[in-house]
Order: sequence, then C-alpha cells, then structure tokens
Amino acid sequence: MVGISLAIYGVLHDIVCRIHCVFAACGFVQRRLVPTRTKMTKATDCLNCSEPVEKKFCPNCGQKTDTHRITIKHFIAHDLLHGVWHVEKGLFFTLKEAIVRPGKAALWYIEGKRIKYYNVFYLALLLLALNAILMHWSHDAAGVIQTKEKYGINELIASYSKFFLFSIVPLLALNALSVFRRWKLNLAEHFIVAGMALLGILLMTACYFVFNILSEVTDWNIFGFLTMVCFFSVPLVPIWTYSNAFWSKYTIGGLIWRILVFYLLIFIEMTIILGAIVLLLSRNGQDANFVI
Repeated sequence: MVGISLAIYGVLHDIVCRIHCVFAACGFVQRRLVPTRTKMTKATDCLNCSEPVEKKFCPNCGQKTDTHRITIKHFIAHDLLHGVWHVEKGLFFTLKEAIVRPGKAALWYIEGKRIKYYNVFYLALLLLALNAILMHWSHDAAGVIQTKEKYGINELIASYSKFFLFSIVPLLALNALSVFRRWKLNLAEHFIVAGMALLGILLMTACYFVFNILSEVTDWNIFGFLTMVCFFSVPLVPIWTYSNAFWSKYTIGGLIWRILVFYLLIFIEMTIILGAIVLLLSRNGQDANFVI
C-alpha cells in the first residue's frame, strides 16, 4: 500500500509540475527561480549616507568608498595621524610652503586650490604653543638667574605674546588692502596672505629657540650663527611673503616703495599698540619701566 501511494504521489506531482510549466510559459503565473550562490560584489551605495557612488568618494558626504576593516596599521597611520594632525591634508606641506613660497601659496589657496593645505590659523595656534615650550626650554638651557625686572619683562612678553602675534594679522591685512590694490583682493582674502606671513614668523621664531638651545648645550659655533640668522629673519618674513605674492603686478621700484610704506605703517601701528599696553599696565599699578 505504501508503495502504491508513493507511486500515485509521484505521478500527481509530475502532472502538477507540467501544468505549472505550461501556465508559466503562457504568462499566467511567474516562474519560480531557484536561488543560486553568487560572488560578493562591492557595495554601490555609500555606507555613511546611502548615496549611490561610482568613484572613490561619495559625492554627497565625501566619505571614501574604500572602508576596509580597521587594523593596527590603519589605526596608527590614519586615525591617529590623520585625525589629530591631518597629515594627509597637508600640515607639513603647508609649513614648507610658508617658507618656500608663502605668497604664491596664499594666492593659490584663495583661488580655490585648498585640498593640499592645512588650516593656516589652526597651524598658527600649534606653532604658538610650540614656541611657548621652546622659550621655556631656552631659558632653562641658558641657566641665567633673572633679576626681578627681567623676570617682569619675560612675564609681560609671555602674557601678551598671543595678542602681539595675532594683532599682526589684521594689521598686515588692513595695510596690504590699502597698499597692494592691483590684485583686488578683499579683506578676508588679505587675512589669508597675512596668516601665511604669520606662519613664517612663528617658524623662524621656533628655529631661533631651537638653535639657541643647541648653542647653549653644545660648543658648536654654527648654532650661535644660525640663532642670529633666525633672529634677523623674523622681521623680513612679511617682505618675502608679499613680494612673493605681488611681484608680478608691479615693477621692482613700485614693489619696493609699497613695501617701505607697508612697513612704515606697521611700525607706527605697533608702536601705538605697545604704548597703549604700557600705559594701561602703569595705570593698573604694574611695573612698566623696561627697556626694549
């Protein structure tokens, strides 16, 4: 009986399958597809915002399409270095440009070529912190016992160093706006050029402290010479920055007299600012009797 039942079931199942195939061929029912194993393909949607992507970066959010598994190598090389220092966005490249061709780099940044550059003012803050540390080490390396007056001067410089340095940027920008007019840059764009000049000043200052420390802890005269070179290079940084930026728009004579006027304005304004600070400190009862 069991054998007869299985035979009848087989015949009926075969008839039903044939009828289903005929109906599917006529379009009355959908053909049932048997799932097959396929190879894993690369995702075509952004894993961050689900935007369809075809290239290396998402056009909507900018995330890379290559989001491979995180490893120790990837964590150190990308998450730490890129996340903290943004090396891939040009920290060291920006430092190099601030020395080699600061004016042209600033103009390229203004024109929109910005992917290679680190934020100028964030980098200035990092260099300012570095200079504060190097200045402290320089004093320790010198081992000089400071008098009360000299200690007060150093405290004054340390307290107002940020103000002095970052007041340079608006002064440079405002004066350049009135002196270098042929490029027709607006005030915000002149701030970028001035920020690049500030980077050069901070770099030269950092080099000054480094060579000063080395000259104190070693007997090599070359470090003392390099210390003096860096010291006298600091006030020349804006000359290099603005001449590198604007030389193509002016004759040599026209560029020289504009830079002279530019420096004269800076000198007058910084003298007024310094005098105002001294007057303010003297009114507050602090000792402002020092010699520059």
